[in-house]
Amino acid sequence: MHYLPMFLDLRGRRVLLVGGGEVAARKLELLLRAGAAVRVVAPRIDARVAALARTAGAELVERRFESVDLDGTWLAVAATDEPGTNAAVAAAGAARRVFVNVVDDLERSSALMPAIVDRSPVIVAVGTGGASPTLARRVRTLVEAALPERLGALADLSARWRSRVRAALPDTAARRRFWEQVLDGEIGRRVAAGEAGDEALGAALGRLRDADPATPPRGGGGEVWLIGAGPGDPELLTLRALQLLGRADVVLYDRLVPAAIVERARRDAERVFVGKESGQHRTTQDRINALLLEYARRGLKVARLKGGDPFVFGRGGEEIAMLAAAGLPVTVVPGITAALGAAAATGLSLTQRGVAQALCLVTVMGAAAEALDWRALAAPHQTVVFYMGVAELPRIAARLIAQGAPPDRAALIVERATLPDQRTICGTLSDIASRAAAAGVAAPALLIVGAAAHPPARAAIFAAVGTAATDQLED
Repeated sequence: MHYLPMFLDLRGRRVLLVGGGEVAARKLELLLRAGAAVRVVAPRIDARVAALARTAGAELVERRFESVDLDGTWLAVAATDEPGTNAAVAAAGAARRVFVNVVDDLERSSALMPAIVDRSPVIVAVGTGGASPTLARRVRTLVEAALPERLGALADLSARWRSRVRAALPDTAARRRFWEQVLDGEIGRRVAAGEAGDEALGAALGRLRDADPATPPRGGGGEVWLIGAGPGDPELLTLRALQLLGRADVVLYDRLVPAAIVERARRDAERVFVGKESGQHRTTQDRINALLLEYARRGLKVARLKGGDPFVFGRGGEEIAMLAAAGLPVTVVPGITAALGAAAATGLSLTQRGVAQALCLVTVMGAAAEALDWRALAAPHQTVVFYMGVAELPRIAARLIAQGAPPDRAALIVERATLPDQRTICGTLSDIASRAAAAGVAAPALLIVGAAAHPPARAAIFAAVGTAATDQLED
């Protein structure tokens, strides 16, 4: 992060605007909306700038910029078409420790103006670090379309009741839960529809304040959300997963969840790593269960963030049974499992018509691998995806061949599927293990076996969407 995003209170504070043309007029309008006491300095000031200044009582100085113009200022904006003048403002600001925004000049700016979505008092600022103002405006358009027009009214309602809610609910966690219910529930919908909302909020607060403290909510008010984080790409998170991550008090995450996804959690949420690795269980499942119970019984909202989907080799069923037995509410949020993410990222149709009529998702971890029906897995006309099988590649290939699979059956390894450093290694059952060893493949990686993984089949899919298919170490 090259710039610290923050909001400045400029009400009544002096801001210097150097420039008197069209660009300066746009900046002046924005500064005046923020309540700044603006001084405009320029040898020529056009009619629009003059009219805005007169209406708002801004100061107009018709001459060239001088360094003394920065005296007593909190912020300066250079908006002229003269590079020399803009450079002089930037240099004088640096000498006096005044932040300066030089329009369309990233190198000389110590402050940047973001693209703004205004739902006052809710303000959303979008910046790209000066890399692309056009992109910032595009993101602003997307955000603006997603935010209700009356979002500011909901913020005003919160402001009117904030001190009373704090007095009635001194406990921070209880207060947060109350506001979540207000914003996400019927009161929020009424305000969005144009109602004031004060009467309904007051009634809800009264009911909560008058509730018998001797009868706490089931489970102490806490609950657990088992959230599938998908195969790794943050853009593949579901909308529900993002919403709940933004509300969680505690996030328990495993080693397959990238930091970029963990960062989607609320800034003040506690983050607890509970990753387990084959052969070296850093955190046992019993310990994870104990943590889930501990946090939820304290009345907290707990997000159990799992790579892929909670119910696909994620032990979600065990955790649900344990929590249900303890009387704690559980919500499951499905995620894109690794097989689907890898298929999409490599152009592989797992059930390509005429090629694969069945799909098997298999794990070879632990003693359960011995009970697998290897003859069935070796059968033709299907796609078999092996999870967590990197360390077992030679044995998997040998068992499939021994049970009747042809040695030249297509095999594909997808390492770190959907992430920027994704790799694919293509081969056959006879050589996929040696190819993987030569490439230094490491977990997380999937092995996909079947005719659908053959390069021509995948190339046809890529051609249909206009994408090039490439495989490392492919003959």
